[in-house]
Order: sequence, then C-alpha cells, then structure tokens
Amino acid sequence: MGLYDRYLALRVRTVDAAVPEHVALVITERDLLEQGAYDTLSDFFAWAFEYGATDVTVYVSVLDRAAAPTLARELEDLDAPREVAVRQPDDVERADAPITVGIGLGGRSEFTAAIRDLATAVDDGDIDPEDVDEAAIEDRLVFPNDPDLVIKTGAERLSDFMIWQSVYSELYFTDVNWRDFRERDYLRAIREYQDRNRRFGE
Repeated sequence: MGLYDRYLALRVRTVDAAVPEHVALVITERDLLEQGAYDTLSDFFAWAFEYGATDVTVYVSVLDRAAAPTLARELEDLDAPREVAVRQPDDVERADAPITVGIGLGGRSEFTAAIRDLATAVDDGDIDPEDVDEAAIEDRLVFPNDPDLVIKTGAERLSDFMIWQSVYSELYFTDVNWRDFRERDYLRAIREYQDRNRRFGE
C-alpha cells in the first residue's frame, strides 16, 4: 500500500462518519473475462470487510444467459473471506449469506417473481390482501438486504439491478474499469459516501 492509499485508509477509519455496512458492486460479464478479474473480486471482498462492511452484494450483468452457469461455477469457487451465495437468472431461493452474487438476475425479474408468489399466496388464502405490504414483498425477494452504497465501475449507467432494494442507496460511479480497480478506488468510494448527507428519500 502506497502513501496515498495509507492516507485514504486513515481518513476512512478516523473521520467522524459512518462507513457503509452493505456494499454492492455492479460489473459485467465482460469485466470477468479480463486477466486477474477474479483476483480483484477476492480483494474487493477483503477490502469491504476490512473497512467495516458486514454484507457485500455483486451483480454481474450478462448479455447471454447461457454464460451464467459457467460464471456461477467460477464465482462459487472464488477465494472469499465469508460464505458466498450465488444466484442465476431463474433462481428464486433467497440468498442469505454475507456475500451474495447475482448473475443476470435483474431487479425487474426478481420483483416480478416476488409479486407472482405473493399473488399465489393470496389466491390460496395463505395471506389476506389487507396484509400485503412492503415487508411481504421484501420477504419474497432473492436479495433481501438494502445496500447502503452501490459502486458501478466503467460508466455512469446502472443495469437492471436491485430496483426495490437500492431506491435509497448512495450511488458511486467511477470511470475506472474493473481490470484497473484498486484498493485506493474502493477507499475513494467510501470517503465520498462518508461525505454525503443521506436523506433516504426525504
């Protein structure tokens, strides 16, 4: 770690501001084809937990759904400091782990599946329509937790990702491509988060 990186790390740890407890990262299938991409992802997990996160979510957008099983195998075998739960486009099982990864499982699809399941429960008489609320929807989402900070590398454009959960998240865009993402880039994201005044839609 260079001098500048040590300075950033010191600022993150000593400034009187909270760090994000749940960090989300948006990358692409193409990013994972770059040399060293999975090593960077392992490092990213380590940085997140080192600097105060308790949960990390990664969304990998894919052009071809057929690539999802191969990516899932790679990501399930990744060297990670905590348990990893990987979900693919057609998965509906809740992802309960400190590290969750979605491969091509977009927010619209996730939300639609949750509403469909809720409608079936109402139709079967398992839940009264009067009891349908935000909590009932959230209980049926694959990714249950709301991220505090969403980091997008490479461009200022988010893909279809956690559209329900990230409504009040802080968004951080960097034009640094994933292949070049370093600890200092993560620390810059955390510092900007610490400098913001979160309003949660107010």
